[in-house]
Amino acid sequence: MTTSDKVDLIRPWIDPEERVTVDFHNERGLNGEVVECDAQTVTVLLETAFPHYRQTVTLPLSLISIGEDKGHYTRNPERPLQYGRLRLIVHEDRPHLA
Repeated sequence: MTTSDKVDLIRPWIDPEERVTVDFHNERGLNGEVVECDAQTVTVLLETAFPHYRQTVTLPLSLISIGEDKGHYTRNPERPLQYGRLRLIVHEDRPHLA
């Protein structure tokens, strides 16, 4: 899959009402929100164990594979319900909280 294909799949998920699933080598099934996606990187806010604190991570598209998480559904009530959400598979460990 080319980076432009990845961008085309990720950009529709830039929505504060929607969540995506993010998998790292050392942590799987994390909830995240796509904030930005350009031709080289994607920026995701990851939920953490601390309430009201989210980790901002910018990842190069070259380290990401795209999949679908059939275990979740879309949340935005203004759009039709869609079973399955975007899954970002990152081919490295999760960065430490700063």
